[in-house]
Formats: sequence, structure tokens, C-alpha cells
Amino acid sequence: MVTAPRVHAVCRWFRGAFARAHGISAALAVIVVALAVLVTLPGQAQARYASIVIDTETGRVLHEVNADTRNYPASLTKMMTLYMTFEALEEGRLSLHQRLPVSRRAQGMTPSKLGLRVGQTITVEQAILSLVTKSANDVAVVLAESMAESEFKFALKMTEKARELGMNRTRFRNASGLPNRRQLSTARDMAKLAMALIYDYPQYYEYFSVRSFKYGKHRYRNHNNLLGRYDGTDGVKTGYTRASGFNLAASVVRNGRRLIAVVFGGKTARSRDRHIMTLLDRGFRKARTLEPLPVLTPPPHKPVQAIREAMARTSGQPAAKATPAEPVVAQGDAATPAAKPLDKLIARISEPAPEAPVPPATTRPREVKLAARELALAQGDWAVQVGAYRDSDSARQAATRALERVPQILGSSRISVTRIRGDRGPIFRARLVDLARSRAQQACRLLESVGQDCLPIQPRGGVEVAANTERRG
Repeated sequence: MVTAPRVHAVCRWFRGAFARAHGISAALAVIVVALAVLVTLPGQAQARYASIVIDTETGRVLHEVNADTRNYPASLTKMMTLYMTFEALEEGRLSLHQRLPVSRRAQGMTPSKLGLRVGQTITVEQAILSLVTKSANDVAVVLAESMAESEFKFALKMTEKARELGMNRTRFRNASGLPNRRQLSTARDMAKLAMALIYDYPQYYEYFSVRSFKYGKHRYRNHNNLLGRYDGTDGVKTGYTRASGFNLAASVVRNGRRLIAVVFGGKTARSRDRHIMTLLDRGFRKARTLEPLPVLTPPPHKPVQAIREAMARTSGQPAAKATPAEPVVAQGDAATPAAKPLDKLIARISEPAPEAPVPPATTRPREVKLAARELALAQGDWAVQVGAYRDSDSARQAATRALERVPQILGSSRISVTRIRGDRGPIFRARLVDLARSRAQQACRLLESVGQDCLPIQPRGGVEVAANTERRG
């Protein structure tokens, strides 16, 4: 991984050797090397806050903000580790009561962990429960090493599986979610993974609803605070690192309807929980008011095609047919083909126009093109600024509040927090970007009507022209 100290060390070395060899100044040599290093940096997380809400019965996206922006998944990574564990159980490569050895690498993992030691063993079921509740990093490595030669090779398999599930903007580098600048995902991709867990392995998905787990003398409580607190919650997973903020993927079922919500970048666990509950409340209300679509409840033993059709419905493209595996005979049942778990790319969940519901599958091609054109017109090179603050978190919160106040106008925008120099230190500007001029102006009129400062901004020649409105965060 390229780090700032490494860049500085290389630059210092080149001041002498590179400059002497090429007859240029040391300062210019430093610039050349720094630019060379920067262009090799991997894709980085672009924004901390992102969210999405999906109706799993119809495949509709009910809400999204920065849903395709790459962020650090933190322990949401363990959802994929568990997906692959469930797959290994289904295929007979693991069994629930099988005991797995603890390696020196697993022992050396940083918290959160069970504190396992080299030479100990843990059953697969205990490992599953420890990931669901304690989010144990040492146990994630134990599982990874049981399914691959090393955790790194397991992470490569995780990325391959992500591609099979249609998680096209996700890349894994470890099984736990511990910090790694190359490990990135999106809210939309994590929603797809949650759907796959529910539809592919319903018999194992129930582990995500376990409230607590006792191991040795300790009892570990599930970090998902929505369980037992928010009506209908039955999973899925929390995550946190300093770089990611507080993440959460949640599944909630009410009156036979299941919604999945994903939030990245919460400031605290409590504010994240409150926010995702608000999004889910709005999602259930919105789902009731939209034009009905055929419900795609997965039939027993054949969940794959149902989830493909649900996801394809939002893209307007036909779903790929599930490829049956070899027949599997359950005791007392007739032989039936068992579908492979999402063995091809799932049709991508497209970005719906924020003003209107997603067109039904029967919509004519011309109507679909018009809907796409309307969405394109909603985007542009304008922005709105809703304040300037002394810290980035306050700026991001201000932008998020603005988006939530007028989602019908700002739903297609992207949150941008930029740092500039001020007379008394750095200032962080809170903006929502990628807007058409008319939408930027309309958004500011609406925000000002409810007492929030707002300034439409148009970039000119790559420089944004606007006055700064300073607020103390």
C-alpha cells in the first residue's frame, strides 16, 4: 500500500540521485516522483455517506443517495465471508459441528475478536454466531483459512463471488473488514449481497436474527441495535472503522413486505440507527403508494431466478435464467433441481428517476428512453452550497439534512465536502453537486423557505465561483 511517509521517503531520496542523474533541480524531481506515485494510487473511497432502500419483492429502489459511490465497507465485509461459509455448508465442504483450527495469523488480529489462541479450535456454527454478534475478526480469519490456502486468497475468491452476484464496484482484500485502502464497496452492492443471503440461504440467514451468543464464560450481544427495537427487523450486519464511519445493512419485514436498507458513514451508532429507521419508515410508506408490480416471492428450493427477476425489473432488461445444478435428494422428498446461488451476473439495479416510480416491465421502449432522458436532464454541472464549517463532519451533516429536506429535487445529486483555507484555519464547504441549473435554483428556494441558507453555484473554467457562508461546526 502506498502511504504518505513512503512518498516522502522516496521524494527525499530522489532529490539527490534522480536530480543528479537527469540534471534537474531537486524540487522538480520531487514533483515528478510525487506525480508518478499519485497516478498509481488505487481507486479511493470518495464520500463517507451513502444510503439505499430496496423493496425485495419488486426490485424497486425506494431511496438512494450516493448508492454507487465506493466506500469502506468495514465489517459489512463479513456478510460475504458468511455467504461463502453458507455456500460451503450447502456444498458439503464444511459442516456446522466441524472444528476449525486457529492459526497464528488469526490470533494476531486486532479487536473486535474472541481472543482465540493458536492450537484452539472452534466449530463452524460458533464461528458463524461470533461473526453475527461479536463481529470477531480473529474468527473471520479462521473461516477464511478453512476455505482457502490463505486469507488473501480467500479475499480473491470473495471478489470473484461479488462479481457473480452483480457487485461490480466491490473489491475485497480481507475477510474481516479491517482497514485496507483497496477494500471498497457501495451501498447498492451491499444491498445486493443482503438480498443474496436472504434468497440463497434462508435456512442460514436466520443466524443474523440471533440477539446474543455465549462462548466460554462470556456472552456477546449482537451489535445490530435494530433487532428487538425496530419492528420487523430480522438482520443483517453492522460495521465500523474510523475511515468508514458507522455502517449498517438492515432487513425489515412488515405485513409480508421486506425492505433492505444500507447506510454508510454514520457519525455515531445511535445517529446511524435513527437515520436508517427513518429511511425504512419512508420506504414502507412510499412502497404502499407506488403503482403495484407483480410480487416475486421466491419459490422453495428455487430462490435464484426470483432474485434475478426482482433485480432485473429495475433495469428493464430480462433476467438471466438460473442454471440448475445436479439433482439433490432430501430425505423423504422427490428429487428436484437445486439452483446454484446466483451463478451469473445479476441484472444491475439501475438508478431510478427520483420524481417517479420505476417503470413497470411492460413499459414501452420509447417511454423508458424518455424516463432516462429526464434523469439525464436532472443532472448537470451546477451545485448548491448549504454552508461552510470548521469540521468536515458538520459540513457533511448539513449537506445530508439539505438532501433529506428536498429529496425530490436533490435526489440525483452527490454530496461534496471540500476543504479550503480560511483566515482562522481550514473551512469545509458543504455542497450537493451534479445538478442542472433549474434544479439548483429550485432547491435553494425551497431550502431558504424552511430557514436553511443555500447558494446556487456554477463552476466556471474548473473554478467554482461563489461566496462562502461560514458557520461554526
